[in-house]
Amino acid sequence: MADFTIGRLSKATGVHIETIRYYEKIGLIPKTPRSDGGRRLYDGDAILRLRFIRRARDLGFALDDVRSLMGLATEPGSCVDAFEIAERHRLDVRSRIADLRRLERRLAELTKACQIDGDLECGLLDALSRN
Repeated sequence: MADFTIGRLSKATGVHIETIRYYEKIGLIPKTPRSDGGRRLYDGDAILRLRFIRRARDLGFALDDVRSLMGLATEPGSCVDAFEIAERHRLDVRSRIADLRRLERRLAELTKACQIDGDLECGLLDALSRN
């Protein structure tokens, strides 16, 4: 397979160069050989791994979950384990959405207290200033 520099790998996967270095540092992608000039050289497998990681991160999976999912991707019959990781994450997302909805309702209440007619009194600032 052709070797890719980190810049070409970044362009091919949409993953920033510093992020690729970080993933390598934490072992999410294997350390790569270097050219005689000291440049990292990645193969086609690195592209596949980084695309997998990027897609999982785009779905909000934590790095530990990404690591687990990558390990499961090569094991036969691992769909149950992958489901458990994804379901746990989905329930966490649902909980965060509920928290954001509560926050939005509270902000709506507070902004209704604002006097935008130039009055010196502001219900929002008063509410934020209270003990």
